[in-house]
Amino acid sequence: MRRRFFVEDIRNGHAEIAGDDARHLTRVLRVEAGQRYEISDNHAVYLAEIETARKERVIFRTLEKLPMIEPPVHMTLCAAIVKFDHFEWMIEKATELGVSRIVPLISVRTERGLDKAAPKRLERWRRIGLEASQQSRRAHLPEIAEPARWRDALETRADYCYALDENTTNPLPAAFPAQRRTDDSVVLLIGPEGGWTDEERSEFTASGWVAVSLGPSILRAETAALAAIAVVSVAWLPVGVATLEP
Repeated sequence: MRRRFFVEDIRNGHAEIAGDDARHLTRVLRVEAGQRYEISDNHAVYLAEIETARKERVIFRTLEKLPMIEPPVHMTLCAAIVKFDHFEWMIEKATELGVSRIVPLISVRTERGLDKAAPKRLERWRRIGLEASQQSRRAHLPEIAEPARWRDALETRADYCYALDENTTNPLPAAFPAQRRTDDSVVLLIGPEGGWTDEERSEFTASGWVAVSLGPSILRAETAALAAIAVVSVAWLPVGVATLEP
């Protein structure tokens, strides 16, 4: 299976990767002129051939446009920021699972110091999203938003808004609509390591979020996020591919 790389843009059938990314391609992956790969400009995917492979500059020539495989549902993950190594793992795996947008959330119980340091990590988080997108052969990069305050995150809208909460027994699949469409949008709200406060629960309920559970076990934030993403993705797969009924 061919590797896939993201490029800034494609002009007149050509695209370029420069700087550190080009050095990685030439020194680590040992790409050479004449080799074929897939490239995406975040709009379309192409089969492309390398015309030039130098230390700090790799130039591709597009050969043909390729079909794009899209996730079964447009999904946003609003996740409370946890310790950065765990949060970065969450970003990587959520990207692999096809999440369209990730909103880092500053909640009441977000660990002190993480909220102030988070904006400085944004470039790194987006880099993780890029690398995970290339590894998983996505057609589009996930949008990784600026860290959001609690009430701003609650304004995130979708067709279906689910808040993971250990205080409810309502299973996530039971909250799914009977008829699911490929143009549906879903947003998942994931709390911090200490869980939601009573005030936060009241506020997300008042804002129209449905409290849901993944079962009796108390999961780490990153585990809950990935389990919920997987459950939603499978439920929205086209009929005949997989089914997950409430």
